[in-house]
Amino acid sequence: MSTLKSFYTGKSVFITGGSSGIGAATAVVMAGLGAQVVVTARRADMLASVVDKIKLEGGQALAIACDVTSRADLDQAFELARQTFGKIDIVVANAGMGVEGPADRLTTADYRRQFEVNVFGVLDTIYAGLDEIKRNHGAVVLVGSVMGYAVVPAMSPYTMSKFAITALAETLHQDLRPLGVSVTLISPGLIDTEIRRVGNDGVLKSQSKDPAPKWLMMSAEKAARLIARAVARGRREKILTLHAAVLIWVARHFPGILRILGGRLRPRGRVRDHRRLN
Repeated sequence: MSTLKSFYTGKSVFITGGSSGIGAATAVVMAGLGAQVVVTARRADMLASVVDKIKLEGGQALAIACDVTSRADLDQAFELARQTFGKIDIVVANAGMGVEGPADRLTTADYRRQFEVNVFGVLDTIYAGLDEIKRNHGAVVLVGSVMGYAVVPAMSPYTMSKFAITALAETLHQDLRPLGVSVTLISPGLIDTEIRRVGNDGVLKSQSKDPAPKWLMMSAEKAARLIARAVARGRREKILTLHAAVLIWVARHFPGILRILGGRLRPRGRVRDHRRLN
């Protein structure tokens, strides 16, 4: 813990999707380790709650309402973060949502909506802060998914977007490492967040039940602690949850097994429109 504190003390961290789930938990953990944290998301009221919690525990934090599909929002948010804390050392591109459904029931508009958030929103987050990160020899953290390696039926928009993030992380590592910037890919399995209750329109279905089994989930708080440790150690990738590690291993070495399982998982009849993997 003392090593982590020495790493984070005095650093400024910019986190997208910071109003709940992994983003909010990561903000709380990193602030607790001494970082100055900027949390951004669309829901200003929930951001305020995250900041209040951090300040109550003696940390420093700033909430900025921001939509990652708007480059203007991101540029303004980074500028306000710099004005407040003087610099930015770590960018955590965490904001994301999921679009699902059998491919024959989707349209190209569904795929575009998915990529605007999960791919182009990540890219604009990186580019908005890249000069600052390069200047400070900082870190870029991309939140991908086990679905960036293993596919399941009726989730092609989401899996495509996370495969893109996996490839982006590997490329950024090669492009930015020589410039003194570390790149860490976070590949979660099932984390206890609200993402699986968000519909294809990006709106939280607050009355819906999370379809994932609780016993298989990792808490967002534990995930955040593992993320903080991975970033401090300059890890290229951190896989969260045992089942994610197993699935990724199988996808790499025995992809045929996943194809067989995928055929058995193919939905019959009506497809739930809010089931998500992080």
